[in-house]
Amino acid sequence: TAQKMMPDTCLEGSHPTYTYKVVLLGSFQVGKSSLAYRYVKNDFREILSTVGCSFFTQIVNLETATVKFEIWDTAGQEKYYSVCHLYYRDAHAAVVVYDITDKATLKRAKLWLEELEKKFLPDEIVIALVGNKTDLAAEREVTTEEGEEFARTKGLLFMETSAKSNHQVNDVFMAIVQELLQREKEKASTPSSHGRSAVNLEASRARTRCC
Repeated sequence: TAQKMMPDTCLEGSHPTYTYKVVLLGSFQVGKSSLAYRYVKNDFREILSTVGCSFFTQIVNLETATVKFEIWDTAGQEKYYSVCHLYYRDAHAAVVVYDITDKATLKRAKLWLEELEKKFLPDEIVIALVGNKTDLAAEREVTTEEGEEFARTKGLLFMETSAKSNHQVNDVFMAIVQELLQREKEKASTPSSHGRSAVNLEASRARTRCC
């Protein structure tokens, strides 16, 4: 047992810890709170509407690093729209959620993405587009291909999930972790702050419009 414990102790001392702020955005009742609750507590609840913002934390222990997520779950109702930008200030990642059974929520997700594009450069934030409620596949209004295609044109991570059946919820956050850590690696290999152009060139290819 002592031998088994050794690597953990060594790793603990040497591998870095990163804290990342993640915001959940999307229309009213697409399941943002249920996704966060499923990810953090591994449980499903038909959660009542979020008022303003809820806050969750989750620690992910990987071989190379420890990641602490600070998850901000924003309210989807129109009346909170004007204050939401206060919640996603300084975010490292955003999960933009729509409901696969309601086409209007994908349109709304596209508006959220436009908002994020105004506030962040592509290399400043990792964005995942998530189609939730795959457990209601019989009522689907948005095809997987439609979500995939839109995410591809914008250079976003994409996944379909079900908070209820726990389908790919963990995978979304793991994909975000991997992308964030990859960016840390790229930052570390950039010689100085003036060398950012290499990263920006890569990012600008994913950006579809100039401003």
